Amino acid sequence: MGPLGIPELIMIFIVALVVFGPKKLPELGKSLGRGLREFNKAKNELKATWDEQIREAENSIQTVKETVHEPLRETIAAVGSVSEPDAANHELTHEPHGETPKGAAGGDHTQEPPIPPAASVN
Repeated sequence: MGPLGIPELIMIFIVALVVFGPKKLPELGKSLGRGLREFNKAKNELKATWDEQIREAENSIQTVKETVHEPLRETIAAVGSVSEPDAANHELTHEPHGETPKGAAGGDHTQEPPIPPAASVN
């Protein structure tokens, strides 16, 4: 279906003239024009409202970002300015991850053998 050319528009006008008559055709054109104007006005108002809501949402998101990022920046700056303890001292004072020293809560534990899988009963 291509665009309407001059011959097609003339044919539509003639059919409308025959169907509606010469007295009703101007009224019909006015009604159609008013309807299109109202439709475009409603469309533009909806678009403006939508754009305003989007702007408000973006502003509130930006405000939340700023309130969250500022304390984080201050914390990172404070942590970065504190000097790290000596690496050798750090290794001597901390136990490796996952090991419990003897005499600590729970005492010396022996490892239990793994439980074999249950035999299937048919």
